[in-house]
Amino acid sequence: MSRAVLHVDMDAFYASVEQHDDPALAGRPVIVGWEGARGVVAAASYEVRRFGVHSAMPMRTALRLCPQAVCVRPRMQRYQEVSRVVFGVFREMTPLVEGLSLDEAFLDVTASAHLPGGAVGIARAIKERIAALTGLTASVGVAPNKLVAKIASDLMKPDGLTVVEPERVHALLDPLSVRRLPGLGRKTGARVEEAGIHTLGELRSAPDAVLWPLFGRYTAWMRERASGVDERPVLAEVEEKSLSAEETFEHDIGDPRSLQRELAGLAELAASRLRQRGLQTACIGVKIRRADFVTFTRQRAVAPPTCEARAVGDVSRELLTRWLAVNGGAKLRLLGVVLTELTPASQLGLFEDSRRAGRLDAAFDEARQRFGSRALRRGNTIE
Repeated sequence: MSRAVLHVDMDAFYASVEQHDDPALAGRPVIVGWEGARGVVAAASYEVRRFGVHSAMPMRTALRLCPQAVCVRPRMQRYQEVSRVVFGVFREMTPLVEGLSLDEAFLDVTASAHLPGGAVGIARAIKERIAALTGLTASVGVAPNKLVAKIASDLMKPDGLTVVEPERVHALLDPLSVRRLPGLGRKTGARVEEAGIHTLGELRSAPDAVLWPLFGRYTAWMRERASGVDERPVLAEVEEKSLSAEETFEHDIGDPRSLQRELAGLAELAASRLRQRGLQTACIGVKIRRADFVTFTRQRAVAPPTCEARAVGDVSRELLTRWLAVNGGAKLRLLGVVLTELTPASQLGLFEDSRRAGRLDAAFDEARQRFGSRALRRGNTIE
């Protein structure tokens, strides 16, 4: 029996809540975020997106693109309140709800797909119920797995409903841009296009000789994703949304080598905590706080997800190196490694390098459990 998975994504959630709560904002270009030199766009209404404004954009850039935009400060308590109502609707339909954020979730409705209306009827009922209770719209993808459902939900926004039957997966995915593939970063996407691969169909059928220079040992995995293959279950019990390790220094540190050494230790600790919980991460980030208390975050998606200390350390080091290149001479009072998009570590050991790294990490974990946290340390964490 084919699975029936829904991906429900609220449309421009923060901005839509503001427009709903203040009718004067309806139909106007709304930006949710803090104004000022360091302000960043937290959410953008569909009216302002037409001008090229999007989330995570510097506020100054957004207002230059759309000077007439209305800026509203975020109200996280209100968004959480609405989110609880939305997730209540999800749980009316199925107990298998895997939340990704305040406004986004996967639902497994396989057990109810045989009822009149099936999975599509459930998707319509969810949209109608959310609209009745909150006045907001949601876009839903209905598909045999999480990957295809997520891609589908984004195809007809806002207020969309896209249904992908198992036999239509290739027909839907093949014409889409490779940029539609979740987890394919901007730079990797550009490299893929430079190699002459522009669609998921081209990625699916490309020979190893073309894909290996782009993806290396993850070539087979990327081809599977482009083919719409995804066996991950919808896991309602995964409650942790993030995991981190950070340190506030006794004295501000400005030496790049010392900062990288501190970061390596934090990456090791964060990865160890992942493994203790049986989780893996698909997004690795660093938290950077200067001596003047101004805080920065940088993050990067990784595919496939990992709990390897080496992978967490490599990405963290790269993110800090890039930040230091732009902010030369900065002294830091805090550093942290933040891991998000957590899932159960059920796909570990897929590649030989991963198995080898996993054995090394396991040896570190066992030594620390038996002899203490500082009994065995990697060379790049020692001064």
